[in-house]
Amino acid sequence: MTNYIIRRLLLVPVLLFGVTMIIFMLLQTMGPVERSALFVRDFPKNEKQIEGIIRKYDLDAPFYVQYKNWIVGKVDPNTGIREGGILFGDFGYSRTASQPVIDIIKNRFPNTLDLTLWAVFPVLSVGIWLGVKAAVHQNGWIDQAARVFSIVGTSFPTFVFGLLFLMIFYAKWGWFPPGKMSDWVNQLIYSSQFHQYTKLLSIDALLNGRLDVFWDAIKHMLLPILTLSYISWATFVRVTRSSMLETLRMEYVVTARSKGLKESDVINKHAKPNAMIPITTLAGFQVIALLGGVVITETVFNYPGIGQAAAAAAQQLDVVTVLGFALFNGMILITANLVVDILYGIIDPRVRLS
Repeated sequence: MTNYIIRRLLLVPVLLFGVTMIIFMLLQTMGPVERSALFVRDFPKNEKQIEGIIRKYDLDAPFYVQYKNWIVGKVDPNTGIREGGILFGDFGYSRTASQPVIDIIKNRFPNTLDLTLWAVFPVLSVGIWLGVKAAVHQNGWIDQAARVFSIVGTSFPTFVFGLLFLMIFYAKWGWFPPGKMSDWVNQLIYSSQFHQYTKLLSIDALLNGRLDVFWDAIKHMLLPILTLSYISWATFVRVTRSSMLETLRMEYVVTARSKGLKESDVINKHAKPNAMIPITTLAGFQVIALLGGVVITETVFNYPGIGQAAAAAAQQLDVVTVLGFALFNGMILITANLVVDILYGIIDPRVRLS
């Protein structure tokens, strides 16, 4: 197992190099003037200043020189201050938000992570459970209901469900409002009465012993969670059902049944673990999507996460900010894939030998 993990870890630098190279090549489609936003905060007022910035940061230098400066930054010989360098957390400056891209990520990512933590359990558990039930009771009423459930979920766009939930649960009944928190919570969390330990509102509410704040946070996240869950359940039901049906036909499952084992043991101890490989892949990509910010869902519910910030930057053609988010999501993708690969080795020992 150790050798398997080491092999996967050795691939991480190669993947990071590939991701950074792709993002930098996209940056190269912009002119030197636009790329200066990676290094400066106050845009120059005349052409002479612009030319000085281009020379100062080698924005007209060969490709490899610009790539090196983008990765590690460039130290000003006069002040000794390092400008740029994604290795040092400098993803450029967002003109639309008037702050560094890394600050947007620091402010928005905890909100997305908070939503992910509460969405991932219902997303995975209900979809897998229903898919297993549908496979075990093939062609029964549970299977037929699961198929209809899955078809409806995959047929409608995400924003349709989001708007329907808003119309019913907020506009009509006033139960679950959009946004992140109520006004009174916003005032409370920035006061001396509330300590922000993790920047995750729901977790900090529990750590502060404020169940009223916790309920307010959950109340605002419930509709986004329900929207994300239903769309994901539809996919998980189809994949889990298909994988379980294939596994249930395997000889070792037939042998286990012929030995007189309980049906529950055959399902849970023999069939289900071996059907989890494709589901693990799907679960990994689902978590990646949640952590990267679900653009449509966060925008519909006005939830201030990474996805909403990326959408706002794209609408205003803030290319530097959008590519900064793309780089951040690429890092999340590589990390999550590493975790999924390790889970493969734990679930199926045969993977370690490949």
